[in-house]
Amino acid sequence: MDQKNITRIALVGAGSLGTIIGALLSKGGKDIVLVDVDERHVQALNEKGAGITGHMELTVPVKAITPNKMEGIYDLIIYLVKTTYDDQALPEILPYIGEQSTVITLQNGVPEEKVSSVVGKARTIGGAVGWGATLLGPGISKLTSEKEAMTYDIGELDGSETPRLHAVKDVLDKAGKAEITTNLIGIRWTKLLVNVSMSGMSAALACTYGDVLDNEKGIRAACSIVVETLKTAKALGIKMEPMQGVDPNFLLDIIRQSEEDALSALRMVYDRHRDLKASMLQDLEKGRACEVETLNGYLSRKSAEAGVPTPVNDKVTEIIRGIQEKKYPLSFDNLKMIEVRPLQEII
Repeated sequence: MDQKNITRIALVGAGSLGTIIGALLSKGGKDIVLVDVDERHVQALNEKGAGITGHMELTVPVKAITPNKMEGIYDLIIYLVKTTYDDQALPEILPYIGEQSTVITLQNGVPEEKVSSVVGKARTIGGAVGWGATLLGPGISKLTSEKEAMTYDIGELDGSETPRLHAVKDVLDKAGKAEITTNLIGIRWTKLLVNVSMSGMSAALACTYGDVLDNEKGIRAACSIVVETLKTAKALGIKMEPMQGVDPNFLLDIIRQSEEDALSALRMVYDRHRDLKASMLQDLEKGRACEVETLNGYLSRKSAEAGVPTPVNDKVTEIIRGIQEKKYPLSFDNLKMIEVRPLQEII
């Protein structure tokens, strides 16, 4: 696929991220339709445009439909449905992709295996989104990361660099800055590290990234999960890749020298995202099932396979599940349930 072949684009799952991406691609002149199951959201997008607030103030006219109104073949589907709804959503897009179509999953976690098992490996590419947003209401999304942090790392499942990757990069560059990677699984695990540590803590404590960064025990717990993720990836033979110019592999060396330097580094990296509220938390606040099983739960399963202890992540997973099951409240006081050891003892 080259650039001229991407003429029809569907963004499926136009939630917090999708609303912003769809708005910016529409503003950039792309022929794109936003697809979402929320009829009130779709109506607002069509009547008022896609509204962006927070670190960007913009309203853009867009085309939006519900999945049953999709028609024809789309050259590119940007797939942003929550992983909790894959079993329903993935089969629904099959009639609208052809042999030459591409589906790029920008979901959280490591979703490529699931997506490719339904739409086909040859039609699947993946990517990690480096920024966050919160859906404030129908048609309005708040950009909670700085504009400079609006990055994407995209890649083929087999690590090759192909013309279609460059074509998709050209599209996503209209909504930030996209980079091509030849180690997609490594990027996925770097993004997973962010999701399970900062987003995991945000969901477990019902707070923003900034609230975690500003609390001494909170940031130590997040850093503990970072260490647990790094150790699990190493045991699985996965080489984690730098994301937004930061190489997570150096963190263990920093911890060995100074725990305080490691915590300072973590604060510096995530401060540009301090207003971000985890999408898992957004779902929990709405009483919906969240993506804990494809994020923190996924790490717990993979670490068990690798024989790597991950007690802090396991506890955060248990807390998020407990909130989902109405066993625990949405409260920062949940931090009391997490036991944190000195970082130098766990590396």
